[in-house]
Amino acid sequence: MGWFKEFGKKKTGVGSTIGAGVYILVGTVAREHSGPALTISFLIAGIAAALSAFCYAELASRCPSAGSAYHYSYICVGEGVAWLIGWALILEYTIGGAAVARGISPNLALLFGGENSLPIFLARQHIPGLDIMVDPCAAVLVFIVTGLLCVGIKESTVAQGIVTTANVCAMIFVIVAGGYLGFKSGWTGYELPTGYFPFGVDGVLAGSATVFFAYIGFDSVASTAEEVKNPQRDLPLGIATALSICCGLYMLVSVVIVGLVPYYAMDPDTPISSAFSSLGMRWAAYIITVGAVTALCSTLMGSILPQPRILMAMARDGLLPSFFSDVNKRTQVPVKSTLATGIVAATLSFFMDVSQLAGMVSVGTLLAFTMVAISVLILRYVPPDEVPLPSSLQESIDSVTLRYSSDAQVISGGNPKMSSGDSSEPLLGNKNVAVDCPIVEKQEALSSCTLDEENRRKVAGWTIMLTCVGAFTLTYAASNLWLPSLLRFTLCGAGGVLLLSGLIVLTCIDQDDARHNFGHTGGFICPFVPLLPIACILINVYLLINLGAATWARVSVWLVIGVLVYAFYGRTHSSLLDAVYVSAAHADEIYRSSGDSLA
Repeated sequence: MGWFKEFGKKKTGVGSTIGAGVYILVGTVAREHSGPALTISFLIAGIAAALSAFCYAELASRCPSAGSAYHYSYICVGEGVAWLIGWALILEYTIGGAAVARGISPNLALLFGGENSLPIFLARQHIPGLDIMVDPCAAVLVFIVTGLLCVGIKESTVAQGIVTTANVCAMIFVIVAGGYLGFKSGWTGYELPTGYFPFGVDGVLAGSATVFFAYIGFDSVASTAEEVKNPQRDLPLGIATALSICCGLYMLVSVVIVGLVPYYAMDPDTPISSAFSSLGMRWAAYIITVGAVTALCSTLMGSILPQPRILMAMARDGLLPSFFSDVNKRTQVPVKSTLATGIVAATLSFFMDVSQLAGMVSVGTLLAFTMVAISVLILRYVPPDEVPLPSSLQESIDSVTLRYSSDAQVISGGNPKMSSGDSSEPLLGNKNVAVDCPIVEKQEALSSCTLDEENRRKVAGWTIMLTCVGAFTLTYAASNLWLPSLLRFTLCGAGGVLLLSGLIVLTCIDQDDARHNFGHTGGFICPFVPLLPIACILINVYLLINLGAATWARVSVWLVIGVLVYAFYGRTHSSLLDAVYVSAAHADEIYRSSGDSLA
């Protein structure tokens, strides 16, 4: 049954990725940003996602945890930054789930014959006094998906696998039948006087920032790392497979659709089925609508699945109430967090038209991807010497301490100094406690190299920080054409110099040897470091900046609320207040001896 679980894991990533991106965003992005060059927009966004996938795969293998990007930021950067990443991810998954749910009911209505064909208790209703359009169908669907997820990851993965299979078959039909229609009609969408780039290169890049929302599903694979039997093997394989399948399908579908219908005539709500109907294949629209409904249902499941686990990880660290960290003993699912997520998402999907908030979904994703790339650089060049563990693991910590002390006494051959009472001092203690351990004593023999190692870490740390500053400066100046020319070119030059210098310095200096012992070993290793993570940071920051001022204004309000919650609750209840700091090389062994998974 191992192959079945692995296959189901890949389908979870594919199913949570394919959905709104191909069935909804195709029409909107082609009309407003990319035109016939929609395929290039998907390709650029896919490249950015692929770079992030390599970084995600290494961290997911080393540190499999329910917290995903939040957890990686927590151990590599710090609690404050990790809180902001987790808070942004909460926004992403909540609004993303609500937006997908709102997109299902119009497709269901088309499937049953028209806009007003749904039963009255499921149909959208306009409330004149409040001027809002409520969507009972969307709320009901969210509750159904929430119930499936509460049953357990294995059961819900089977359901999603069935849905994803139907979805992929529908997309293959679109590619084959659409290709036939294209050759029959002469690909009229490409024979336009405006050319292949009606909105210019800037339009293609802006379209890439928008369609990046279509690639956010693969990170849900990493967020379920604690429920995978062999994360070192299955997580990188699942991420790579999901991303490859989705990128290929997106590009093929976009090539076909923008060739069938002129980009300015595409329906923004149902672009694919409308394109087939306009060319006389109305019967095909029903097949495509079935695919759209199943895809959006699968995406809805993928949107709600990760958030309860992120809430659970944040609650374990004391940043949220312990209510969110309760796990059902039978299903091993955080049922309370899942129910809370479902209630909030259902409420939003019922009352709110979330189309104006769609850009906010990409903000959380891009922030998380950027921080993951930074975490890879930190892990390779300046990995943490110590990691905090909860005081509840003190018994396991003492056990590991005693084991290393006993081994050291055997090796020392009864040396009085080594076998004295001091050697039984805790090997791993509180942050401010001086630690006396045999391993440290062995390292003291290399004291002649200590200064050089300290300097190397300082240089690497400052270089990583300045590289990020350079990436932001370069992309900000390049994206804002309203800046005075002299200032714009100066900022571009300064940012480019910082970015290139950082790449050269990190390439020349050695990576930290401690990276080999950090977390789980023997898993996937991100290639082309530091080039690949730096390229990932550059592209993601550029896409973030191009999301627009209005989107950032709304996101800023949410982040400010997050800062207040952290200041008045998170910091005062943080598990770091009474945490035990241990050597990073021994943390995994301590968790294994305690019977817990690394979280």
